[in-house]
Amino acid sequence: MFSKSKINEPGPKQGGEAVSRSTSESSMNAPKTNTDAPSSASKAKPPASILSSDLTVKGNLKTTGDIQIEGNIEGDIRAHLLTVGEGATVKGEVMADDVVVNGRVVGRVRGLKVRLTSTARVEGDIIHKTIAIESGAHFEGSVARRDDPLNTNSGNGGAARQATSGASSQSTGSSAASSAASHSASPAASEG
Repeated sequence: MFSKSKINEPGPKQGGEAVSRSTSESSMNAPKTNTDAPSSASKAKPPASILSSDLTVKGNLKTTGDIQIEGNIEGDIRAHLLTVGEGATVKGEVMADDVVVNGRVVGRVRGLKVRLTSTARVEGDIIHKTIAIESGAHFEGSVARRDDPLNTNSGNGGAARQATSGASSQSTGSSAASSAASHSASPAASEG
């Protein structure tokens, strides 16, 4: 016990003095380091906002960050990355740079990258730059490729007419639609 006390007692005093000296010395340099840290910290991406399965929201959601939906939303959603969970339902327009649908969406989906997983159920039009539809996904609606799918002002009417005429066979059945949509979307996605 005596040796432990000696080790613990003198150590912190000497270490504390050394620390206080290095702290005061480093405090002169600290603003440079701390100046860099907040700028990199401000660039750090915050975690996704998660709306749990027991949550129902009636209204629009808008963020520049990421949202993960596990509950029910009745309203439009705007986000950077939107993930619709397997048990989630969204009734409204969805717009995000990246959209991943594992659950149900009733309404238009707009995204630079849209992914429908095997558990996805989408009833509505999809306007995308690139799309991926896994086998087993159910989709009823039209698919339209746009260079800027997030722009709602230009070419919207033309896009709907073109997509409807080009995708009429895709909107007839849910399983057949996802199969047809994935075949027609794959060459467009690979062409760029």
